[in-house]
Amino acid sequence: MSNDEIFAAAYREHYWAVSRYVARRLDGRSSEVEEVVAEVFTVAWRRRSDLPASPLPWLYGVARNCLSNAVRGYGRRRRLMDRLGNDETAHGRHIVAGPDSERPAEWVRDALARLSPADQEVLRLTAWEELGVDEIAVALGCGSRAAAMRLHRARRRLRTEIDRLRITVAPGAVAADPGTPRRDTPKEQGHG
Repeated sequence: MSNDEIFAAAYREHYWAVSRYVARRLDGRSSEVEEVVAEVFTVAWRRRSDLPASPLPWLYGVARNCLSNAVRGYGRRRRLMDRLGNDETAHGRHIVAGPDSERPAEWVRDALARLSPADQEVLRLTAWEELGVDEIAVALGCGSRAAAMRLHRARRRLRTEIDRLRITVAPGAVAADPGTPRRDTPKEQGHG
């Protein structure tokens, strides 16, 4: 098979897996998903002679780099919006639900968000992309032993963050009581 045919087969076989990988990491910014996926396959096209026999972990590694660029761009736009005073979250009060709440996925997401980007990525590769340690190694560009150690340490740190969230509530946050309606804005001063 020629390099072009190998690329075409990888594109057909893995387009949706790469799209899901990117979409899960852009969490709610679906307008950017197609752009990042297009960049992933543009890089893969340029480097089609480098495509391995099992290209999916390699494509995840490319997607990781493309996402880093997209997230940096998103961060720059977000900081600009903050400076302009259009940040909606700055006007409300942050609510944190407890581990016994009706939304345990949010609780885990909060604990995951407290981890480093590297820890988050290794956990997502194993949980979301269902990769084994050898495939994680390819996606991260490291050896299998290093990938296994990174995964072990990330899992340990996630457990620590979950335990920490169970014990404390984030500063400035209000613990959600299942029997009490939540308020999204603080009480106004002097009224009541």
